[in-house]
Amino acid sequence: MDHCPPEQPLFTFGVIADVQYADVDDGYNYSRTRKRYYRSSLELLRKAQKRWSESAAKPEFILQLGDIIDGLNQSRGASELALNTVLREFGSSPGEVHHVWGNHEFYNFSRSALLSSRLNSSSLADCSPTGTPARPDIYAYQFCPFPGFRFVVMDAYDISLLGRPESTEQYRSALDQLKLYNNNEDLNCPPELEDFSRFTMFNGGFSRDQMEWLESVLTSADENQDRVTIVSHLPVHPSATDWVCLAWNFEELLAAIRSHSSVVCYMAGHTHTGGYYYDKESGVHHLTLDGVIETPPDTDAFATVSVYTDRMVLKGYGMVMDQVFMF
Repeated sequence: MDHCPPEQPLFTFGVIADVQYADVDDGYNYSRTRKRYYRSSLELLRKAQKRWSESAAKPEFILQLGDIIDGLNQSRGASELALNTVLREFGSSPGEVHHVWGNHEFYNFSRSALLSSRLNSSSLADCSPTGTPARPDIYAYQFCPFPGFRFVVMDAYDISLLGRPESTEQYRSALDQLKLYNNNEDLNCPPELEDFSRFTMFNGGFSRDQMEWLESVLTSADENQDRVTIVSHLPVHPSATDWVCLAWNFEELLAAIRSHSSVVCYMAGHTHTGGYYYDKESGVHHLTLDGVIETPPDTDAFATVSVYTDRMVLKGYGMVMDQVFMF
């Protein structure tokens, strides 16, 4: 009896989120409801790297979905040391690493510092005219790992109080927008109304310039019948996360996604507990990856994704559940 060989993926990639390493004892989240494992997050990253490096089909690239080190490093004067420690581990990756920026990146570094740091992976962008936005201070780019497939890295803190000097127009504009919905003295304390709870200082949004750039990328992808996966730190679908973790203008990005047939998946971090939702209106899979920082040391939180012509198959490890994303 003849046996057909198993179908081989076109390419594979790894995904990991919210490592948030710090050389400090275990602690808790802001509301002291969930434990955080600051030191052991580094060991979980090592385990992920080992799995990726030893797999038969090694990932061609890794998506690091933001919050690579914890904000606690900044107050200890350990930001550079912590970052070097984690990037040393990522140095053993079997492929290129695409870094997304989250709120903890901005707790440790200014935007200008990040743009000149090793966390700026936009040098891996596609060289097409729409490879990166026209504004150089926006950290967003697209890359094409295989014909017919595009990945778009989005800057969820393009509009934000984080990372920008208080004297700048960008800071003042973001503050005005935030205070329309959040009147609390502590702007990291969410408004009481769930619909507005995302308007906190630890979140941000996408500027008009970035949205116009995304529109040009997706229009081109539609014309070429490419498959597009968008990655960012902040989720944009309320059914894939807690309301308090959404991007400020998530509706705008969601509308853009729904108006383009090329988008097949949106991946984010930030929530730590993970989430998934299939948006039937657009056919887009929304994945919020579990965070390493709140994963107990005896398990894992990462995934390997195999891409085929008609689907992506996500193999989760530890806290991350297996998923199949049909196109």
